[in-house]
Amino acid sequence: MTSHSLDQQPASRTVAVPTSIDMINLLGPRDDFLRILEDHLDADLHVRGGRITLSGEAAGVAKAAEVLTELITILRTGQGLTGETVERVIQMSDDPASTASEILTHNIVSSRGRTVRPKTLNQKRYVDAIDSHTVVFGIGPAGTGKTYLAMAKAVQALQAKEVSRIILTRPAIEAGERLGFLPGTLNDKIDPYLRPLYDALHDMVDADSVPKLLTSGTVEVAPLAYMRGRTLNDAFIILDEAQNTSMEQMKMFLTRLGFGSRVVVTGDVTQIDLPGGVKSGLRGVQQVLDGIDDIAFCTLTARDVVRHKLVGRIVAAYDQFESLNKDRRAPK
Repeated sequence: MTSHSLDQQPASRTVAVPTSIDMINLLGPRDDFLRILEDHLDADLHVRGGRITLSGEAAGVAKAAEVLTELITILRTGQGLTGETVERVIQMSDDPASTASEILTHNIVSSRGRTVRPKTLNQKRYVDAIDSHTVVFGIGPAGTGKTYLAMAKAVQALQAKEVSRIILTRPAIEAGERLGFLPGTLNDKIDPYLRPLYDALHDMVDADSVPKLLTSGTVEVAPLAYMRGRTLNDAFIILDEAQNTSMEQMKMFLTRLGFGSRVVVTGDVTQIDLPGGVKSGLRGVQQVLDGIDDIAFCTLTARDVVRHKLVGRIVAAYDQFESLNKDRRAPK
């Protein structure tokens, strides 16, 4: 008998929920999480007391049991569940390389009752790469947590005294705008480009501490042009929106690396705003640095989008549209 036919054999299995876990926390208010499980799993779920009986084809029952076990493990750590968490655990169960409970309970930094954690397998790989490499590139579409997770790792490193300062930088180029056309002083003109970095910082550091960190130079937020000619020692350096660097700017930035420093470069190669004819430094850097020790390239996809679930669908739809149009334009 083949393994495929074995998977299609009827099966039944019971998962016992520990008495320390309230069934409402597992099944959700008004059984909201139970409905998500029933909608996304190929198994029938029957709840009686603290026991959940699963029935259906063997493969579906095995997956459902794995998902429930992971949800129980997450609850045992003291972390609550949300509908999004339940959906992510179901999604991760398709990948034998991932353990959802390990990924979703990996705390990076906490502030004001909020904890920053990776929410997908690729995000966990990205975070692990930052721990184990001096230079890491996080490449992927909007909403995949590239900058946010890098910022969390920078704050964690500062709090652990692994570095003495954080440097956050972006190229001052955006779609259809140039600094000269914006009103105000140079700082006023630069501020809109750096605002996303400030916003992420405010999420992770006590609000009263942010001005002190900026005034003391412990946290520096500056446009990429300000990096030229400097050597950055003992720092956690984040270059955001790196798709809008030229090849020369990318080389300039990477060669600022000093002793005791770590670098994370983030960007989305599908959102390049450089003027025509200028090659993106982020597009070219992987060819230049591929195979060099202590440098890691991490790719995030639409499956890693952690904003509103519609953002992931929008990113995937654009990817599909652009892929189809590329095929049509290809020479026959």
